[in-house]
Amino acid sequence: MARLQSVEAKRQREKRMVQEMVALYCRKKHGGQKRLCPECAALAEYAGQRSDRCPFMETKTFCSNCRVHCYRPDMREKIRAVMRWAGPHMLLHHPVAAARHVIETKREKKKLEAAE
Repeated sequence: MARLQSVEAKRQREKRMVQEMVALYCRKKHGGQKRLCPECAALAEYAGQRSDRCPFMETKTFCSNCRVHCYRPDMREKIRAVMRWAGPHMLLHHPVAAARHVIETKREKKKLEAAE
């Protein structure tokens, strides 16, 4: 039961961070509105659906490290653009989350290198 709760907590944390990154991107790139533009709202919704259906949530760190890419090609390009832009900007807006991401990314790279 504790494992199921930790997986669900991880899923919710991932969804929250993607939402924050999309919101930051949308505010800066699409005119500073308080609500997401329709394109960014659709992307955030789609990303949430992908997280809800992810069968690898227990073992994966980030979608970019996953061997199975479940995003449609057009949405994958959009989320990559958001992540590429918003990632560095997260240091100013959410420094703890940004630091956690860097640490987990390095840990995952070491794990993947050791497995090969």
